[in-house]
Amino acid sequence: MGQKAAKLNPAVLKDLYTSTYYSEGEIKEWYSCFRKECPTGYLTRTEFVALYKKMFVGDSSQFAEQAFRTYDRDGSGEIDFREFMCALSLMSRGTVDEKLTWAFNMYDVDGDGEITRVEMRNMIRSVYLLVGEDIIYTILPEQLTPQQRADRIFSRMDKDGDEQVTLKEFLVAARLDPSLVMLLQIGD
Repeated sequence: MGQKAAKLNPAVLKDLYTSTYYSEGEIKEWYSCFRKECPTGYLTRTEFVALYKKMFVGDSSQFAEQAFRTYDRDGSGEIDFREFMCALSLMSRGTVDEKLTWAFNMYDVDGDGEITRVEMRNMIRSVYLLVGEDIIYTILPEQLTPQQRADRIFSRMDKDGDEQVTLKEFLVAARLDPSLVMLLQIGD
């Protein structure tokens, strides 16, 4: 006999309905798709990176690794359905501040609440690799290297000059410069 797909626990459904911007019907649809793609109920790091490779023509491995970390909120090394839905909801339907906070957390690789110049450079380099310079230059016409662009963004954000960008500095700078938001949202 065929294996029957696991049913979404009603408590999880209720939790996701109150924690995301999705209706119960949408959550059930996403669950069905998620279980088809991830029969174990989890998306591993390897599967996540492979998914990004299918979605983007460039080298997505560095970017996907950082994105995986922000999806895997509990640090288990796997993305469960709840983690997946919360991140998806935020990125597709969240407010600008929610999306920017998510981006901040992605750029804050060590999770210490501040972005360093090195973290910014690494993330901008991964964005360049992900989509390619041609697309970057179409969106942002100045032909800067990843390091030059990262340094420019970092300098605009680091208003107090302490070589660390806080969430508050990040949000203020992103609101004032729409080109920063465009670059930060690539890959979402």
